[in-house]
Amino acid sequence: MTSTADAPRSPGRPRSIRADEAIIEATLDLLAEGSTIEALSIEAIATRAGVGKATIYRRWAGKDALLLDALRRLKGVMAQPAGHSVRDDLVLLVGAIGKNVDPRAAKIMPCLAPAVNRSADQFQLYQNIISPRRQLMREVLRRGIDEGVLRADIDVEVTMALLTGPMLIQRVLQWNPDLDEQSLPERVVDAVLEGIQAR
Repeated sequence: MTSTADAPRSPGRPRSIRADEAIIEATLDLLAEGSTIEALSIEAIATRAGVGKATIYRRWAGKDALLLDALRRLKGVMAQPAGHSVRDDLVLLVGAIGKNVDPRAAKIMPCLAPAVNRSADQFQLYQNIISPRRQLMREVLRRGIDEGVLRADIDVEVTMALLTGPMLIQRVLQWNPDLDEQSLPERVVDAVLEGIQAR
């Protein structure tokens, strides 16, 4: 799934950054207001953004490409591990799970789950968003193995699930309101490290 918003442009009239912003914002606003991904239409986005449909299609190949860019914007810039301490890097990445600076994310992200389960296209859209974040955590764990900090026999994929699951269930569903969200990333990482640290 390729976004034409990131594709090289041929010489010609400069694209309006203002229009780009209006289109992305309109997409996120409509989703936050309750539109499902399936029901969201280019026509509705164009109307909300105050542009023509052709303006959108000049920038994105279709709705899926536009959604990918909009949801990436919603998620924000990925946390970047410093690379000095495996524990600190994991705390940083775990702390970023389910944490969004845009308040619309609290309304949009939980609504993605049904769409992901119903549609192969939406599943791929979701994977395109989270795959780079998953890869960052994978690299930190593999670095820990290479440095002798973590056991060589750990299952990296299962370990990522153990680190990610508690944060998702707490931040998306507020599973236990008595848990302190500020300290939770460190507590999760330390609990998992107890089982995977090299002895």
